[in-house]
Amino acid sequence: MSTLAFVESPVQLLNVLEWAHMAGATGSAGELTVVVLSPNDPMTRGQLRRMAQLARDEGVQVRWEEARGGPTAPFHTVGGLAGALRRADRVVIGDPFSRYVQLLLTITRARSLVVVDDGTATMEFVSQLARGERLVRWHRRGGRPGPRDLVFAPVSGAARRRLTPSSRRTVEVFSSMPIESAPDGVTVTANDFAWTRARFGPPRVSRGADLVGTSLVETGVVDPDRYVDAVRGLAVAHGATRYFAHRRESAEKLHRLAVETGLQVVRPDLPLELIARRGPIGRVILSFPSTVVHTLPLALAGTEVKVAVMDIDPSWLTETASPRAQGFLSGVTGTARDVQRLASVAATATATA
Repeated sequence: MSTLAFVESPVQLLNVLEWAHMAGATGSAGELTVVVLSPNDPMTRGQLRRMAQLARDEGVQVRWEEARGGPTAPFHTVGGLAGALRRADRVVIGDPFSRYVQLLLTITRARSLVVVDDGTATMEFVSQLARGERLVRWHRRGGRPGPRDLVFAPVSGAARRRLTPSSRRTVEVFSSMPIESAPDGVTVTANDFAWTRARFGPPRVSRGADLVGTSLVETGVVDPDRYVDAVRGLAVAHGATRYFAHRRESAEKLHRLAVETGLQVVRPDLPLELIARRGPIGRVILSFPSTVVHTLPLALAGTEVKVAVMDIDPSWLTETASPRAQGFLSGVTGTARDVQRLASVAATATATA
């Protein structure tokens, strides 16, 4: 069986490798080609290149596409991939919300579609698919669709129909997220990071604590001043010394964090699951609601590392944050397994003192 996978982020490529590891163990992997639809962000590109080399080391064919390299790039990319898409028996995607991926899905004739994790967005995708809703990222502000949404609506609708199981097509979701109710006909397969644990570590564990950054400020969900205050409070309460930046965090915000908190800002060259598994890593990893509160306990299974998560206080949200933001973030924290819950920075600091 020929399999074509489309990824736009390092985490998506990591989870394609996890899926291939699982499928190989069951004898259903087939011939896999990964197509990287490269973004423009330098940090993401750097991580993707490192992940692409890891994939090649595993015997996976990797095709790098400068999919956003100018106004005509999408036409060249889609045109160049059309033949391979029509021939593929199975298509694996990492982001069903991506307009690029949705456009490619309208071309494929594959009888098998697999969605691998792109973080917590997978939870929202499964819920929207089950309810028959249009595919919209959780952090986008509610209300009527914009002009671009309306123009793209036929493509988005066609992609959603492709992602709905039928007599002609099977759909699988490969996820480390807690998915309690999948749409009828959708197969859910658990991702336990077996490839990561087999390939890396166990890590050397230090006595201190590390803090994991988020892009909630960059996506317009959390106020930057409140975020910096929360990071400072967590660092003081737990004696954290390092801040692992999210690949989407701005250089300006990271500089401010380094100056105002004293934390050493680290810009990882691989997804955090691999960085943590390679080590050295703190005995405690502190995080706000994000994908890592679900993935790190799996990747670090069998080690003494503990993951602690602090909820986003409603007062931290911006005026333009989506009405769904607070509920979604609370759900991310509430459904996390094997993590310590931190009520608030103030309470944590008081208890520690």
